[in-house]
Amino acid sequence: MANTFSQIHLQFVFAVQNRKCIISYEWKADLYKYITGINNNFGHKLIAINGVADHVHLLVGFRPSQAISEYMRIIKGESSEWVNKRRFISEKFSWQEGFGAFSYSKKEIESVICYIMNQENHHRKISFMEEYRNILKEFQIEFDERYIFKKYGNQSGLAKVK
Repeated sequence: MANTFSQIHLQFVFAVQNRKCIISYEWKADLYKYITGINNNFGHKLIAINGVADHVHLLVGFRPSQAISEYMRIIKGESSEWVNKRRFISEKFSWQEGFGAFSYSKKEIESVICYIMNQENHHRKISFMEEYRNILKEFQIEFDERYIFKKYGNQSGLAKVK
């Protein structure tokens, strides 16, 4: 898009189906490289990627040429397929429906990078659900507990994106 200028920084958060802790340290770096490749193919700038066994955070310099929901559908779909083809786990791998997307100004980027890159230490002190609720509250996003990331056996995943 000629003559289009933007500076859009988005943090994406998405979880493994039922928040199972199945992203193994042995293959998570390869998963992150694969997700980075998908991101780069769209022309977005991946600034940071990290997570723990049950979820992932991405910080992306996002181009306005793509819809956020399409981006996440492809990131999650293709990365799930990649994990399943490599049979890293004995069951079928999938991400929960939905995601979080949060915007940041340029001056906030360094602190968001540090936050994402320190996920392992961060989650020694706080659970993923507490972390996610805190982000939603920080951004003043109203939410219903029934529709945020659910764990093992709960029938509802994330709220459906309309």
